[in-house]
Amino acid sequence: MLQDPRTVELVLIALMVVALALAAAVALLYRSQTTLRRRLRRLLVDGEGMGLDAIAADLEKVDHLGERVAALNALQRDLERTGQRALQRVGVVRFNPFTDTGGDQSFAIALLDALGNGLVVSSLHGRADTRIFAKAVRGGRSKHQLSTEEEEAIRQALATADV
Repeated sequence: MLQDPRTVELVLIALMVVALALAAAVALLYRSQTTLRRRLRRLLVDGEGMGLDAIAADLEKVDHLGERVAALNALQRDLERTGQRALQRVGVVRFNPFTDTGGDQSFAIALLDALGNGLVVSSLHGRADTRIFAKAVRGGRSKHQLSTEEEEAIRQALATADV
């Protein structure tokens, strides 16, 4: 194959150069590996870093945070449902139902939730007495006969912005 001694010599030199370059690369890689192992050992074992126990504790904390977020989301949904039923729409109408009394001493107040459910309370003030009436309201309507003032109080309440 290679008959020329000069060619054989050049090939041997080239192989030696490649072998030396590979040996140097292996030495550099070994040194890098040793350095990385030493740093990792310091980080995980020697206490300069967090350590495996600290990492495990942090992971456990993250798991608990996920559970707490889920619980807070459930609580928020419950509060939103409860808030829908809370009093948040109010309408007030003052009026004078009788010609023989002065001032607008009578009133109708609608107290409704976000869905228009609640009640309307009206007070009729006369010279001799005062009468108070309360009527249930569902969806902005009542199954009882409503006065004009009670209907207006409900309209005002329904027109108010959600809280």
